[in-house]
Amino acid sequence: MLQRCLDLLAPALERPGAVVVDCTLGLGGHSEALLARFPEARLIGLDRDKEALRLSGERLAPFGERATLVHAVYDELPDVLRRLGIARVQGILFDLGVSSMQLDEADRGFAYAQDAPLDMRMDQTTGVSAAEVLNTYPAGELVRILRAYGEEKQAKRIVSAIVREREKEPFSNSARLVELIRDALPQAAKRTGGNPAKRTFQALRIEVNGELSVLERAIPAAVKALDVGGRVAVLSYQSLEDRLVKQVFAAGAASTAPPGLPVVPERYQPRLKLLTRGAELPTEEEVAENRRAAPARLRGAERIREDAE
Repeated sequence: MLQRCLDLLAPALERPGAVVVDCTLGLGGHSEALLARFPEARLIGLDRDKEALRLSGERLAPFGERATLVHAVYDELPDVLRRLGIARVQGILFDLGVSSMQLDEADRGFAYAQDAPLDMRMDQTTGVSAAEVLNTYPAGELVRILRAYGEEKQAKRIVSAIVREREKEPFSNSARLVELIRDALPQAAKRTGGNPAKRTFQALRIEVNGELSVLERAIPAAVKALDVGGRVAVLSYQSLEDRLVKQVFAAGAASTAPPGLPVVPERYQPRLKLLTRGAELPTEEEVAENRRAAPARLRGAERIREDAE
């Protein structure tokens, strides 16, 4: 959905001196397209993955000083802009979830289709790994994580098996976990929703990286960082992310006036205008070209007024 993201951000980024933030830099594909499409724009790229920063830095080197890359999680956006002396930006892009590079590098442990160490940290220099979560969290906490972050209906059954097996030998690699999940699930559950390990791996990844709590802080911070007329585009890949984005955008696009006012004062007027009707989906052609695009959901909004004092 790259082209749609560029088109959605275009009215804001065609202004002279525009600044755009790629909050999820990854390998720099989106950033490269933004810099090429908007030759007057300056780009700030954020990523918590140092290897991603190194590789994207090589890719974006031809753009010189137009690209500034920063090792940061995207909820740190206000601090990054403050350090760079930037008061407001005209465009912000989020491409949420795990990057293709992280999925494709077996030793990162994100993919359930290949055996690998159970790491799942986007920034491998800090935090606890997925193996540590599996081996040390109380059973009740693991059930909560699988239900809340993986929407796994069989959470209790899977966690019972995990607790039983970790007492024999701590978990270290993904293949053992995948096999355990397959054995723990009833036949009916195995026939729906693709790989039966998918939901558990998603839940562990979200827990390890604090993804939803980070997003809860990041989306309101992004809206606040936008100049009037600035635009934000968010690509989500699962319902929990999309729901958070939808809620923040909907709240910003709603009037906060008490009911019954004959005239609504400006301070109660919406500060956002929604740019997408619901969440836009990828085309059949995009999914055929890249099957990882299938679950993508795009939402966009424009800042139309300042916050009320």
